[in-house]
Amino acid sequence: MIRWLGALGLAVTGSPLWAETCRLALALAMDISTSVDATEDALQRQGLANALIAPEVQEAFFLSPQPVALAVYEWSGSFNQTLLLDWTIIDTRANLISAAHRIGTSKRSEDEFPTAMGHALAFGATLMESAPNCLFQTIDISGDGKNNDGYGPQIAYKHFPFENTTVNGLVINAADFEGEIDLIPFFQKNVLHGPGAFLEIAAGFEDFERAMRRKLERELKGLELSALQPDNAK
Repeated sequence: MIRWLGALGLAVTGSPLWAETCRLALALAMDISTSVDATEDALQRQGLANALIAPEVQEAFFLSPQPVALAVYEWSGSFNQTLLLDWTIIDTRANLISAAHRIGTSKRSEDEFPTAMGHALAFGATLMESAPNCLFQTIDISGDGKNNDGYGPQIAYKHFPFENTTVNGLVINAADFEGEIDLIPFFQKNVLHGPGAFLEIAAGFEDFERAMRRKLERELKGLELSALQPDNAK
């Protein structure tokens, strides 16, 4: 087994794939639909900024000599997506801290539009087309409600280029007043996409930072293992 892993490691490091500019293009999408009030938006925005510079997340960013490319956007209605951070190569801690500061001090662009998750994913797929040349691509979409405007996620997956992109989800489970008790199954069935896609759950916006830290660490560290897994690994 050890010999097999060693041989595989040599094969992987010798592969042209490892000549890519970076190991992961990661786009983070934040929900700013009408169900998210100003206090919740601040918790989400600052929570993401804090999560990015948490010690365990910083460690995960710099596990490999190959850097991560990061982009962040917010979304709500069908035509309401705003880029907060364009593609940035995170190759130093200073770059990561600067990106987190930009997100933490950003201002919400909209507060009166519904939840167009399919359009948000389509925006992410288009954004990926301008990403640096990376080994993996991941869109990470957070939300506290189901799609209620425009086309849904499955339509986006059918008509936009997602063949090489994994979509993970972060459910903000704070919408009991909306009756969205099936929000988690909705994400599991309709949002998660691609090999290894997973769902993280925040118990309300107050828990968003913790959930985001956990999700980022899993995404960034998981790449180190996935590169060494055979195609039929369970």
